[in-house]
Amino acid sequence: MNGTTLATTSVTDKIALIAVVGATATGKTGTAIRLARRFDGEVISADSRYLYRGLDIGTATPSEAEMAGVPHHLINILDPEDDYTLAHYQRDAMAAISDVAQRGRLPILAGGTPLYLNALLEGWRIPEVPPDPAFRAEMEARAAIDGPESLHRQLALVDSSAAERIPAGNVRRVIRALEIHRRTGRRMSEIEGKEPPPWRTLRIGLMLPREELYRQIDERVDRQIEDGLVEEVRALMQRGVPPEAPAMSAIGYAQIVAYLDGRTPLAEAIVRIKFDTHRYVRHQSTWLKRMADVHWFDPREPECFNRIARLSSEFLAT
Repeated sequence: MNGTTLATTSVTDKIALIAVVGATATGKTGTAIRLARRFDGEVISADSRYLYRGLDIGTATPSEAEMAGVPHHLINILDPEDDYTLAHYQRDAMAAISDVAQRGRLPILAGGTPLYLNALLEGWRIPEVPPDPAFRAEMEARAAIDGPESLHRQLALVDSSAAERIPAGNVRRVIRALEIHRRTGRRMSEIEGKEPPPWRTLRIGLMLPREELYRQIDERVDRQIEDGLVEEVRALMQRGVPPEAPAMSAIGYAQIVAYLDGRTPLAEAIVRIKFDTHRYVRHQSTWLKRMADVHWFDPREPECFNRIARLSSEFLAT
């Protein structure tokens, strides 16, 4: 079977996994570290921004001091130019979770990248088909000339199930389905699916009111500028990291590149970072609200962590 295969086990054999989820700036990393220290655990990141080396300030990657001696996985493992697919993440995260559990420690998943969380917690089967840039460029040009409907009609001929699920306007997804069929000769709808993951999960969610979340984000962006975000991006560019590198598409980096290129005043770039982050957390919140079986907490409450710790203790004792 193509794609990442999830091992199936009986309920009694399943690994105990705690997942700490939430939008940007809700305190997931700090909560996960405190849980790891309380329950002898290690943290597996589910944040796509933490993967890249050299992007510490703009992504708020936890420092060695903030990690407090707790081992972290899937942080600073890629160069800014490296491509990294969802299938790669699922494979690496599954391996990290299994490794932590096999050593008798508690795996704690922490992050807010919705696709990463769902791929792991819902047991997605993901086709491990590498991207074909030339084919994608050809299909994008065709969509621009003939309209997205032309690609959608082609998809309907080779994978009618995928065509029913993917609207013609989602050109990127349509192209991916065509790409998979072209490379494997199989339908994407046949390859994709879900299998029960080999762990039982306690899902801890952190949520703040929208206005408070925006305030936290804006203050963090201001701190990042004070801490040297512009200098961090300049250093990356001087190292030869191209603006189109995967890592440079992260919020905060693309806007500062525009400033350093002389296309945007710094004040406007800062406003844009805040606005784009606000938009991203709305997207995160929409996804996270759909996630089942999450125990939601307000991190501002004085007893928040103690309540989370008690719930975690009960879960681990089950």
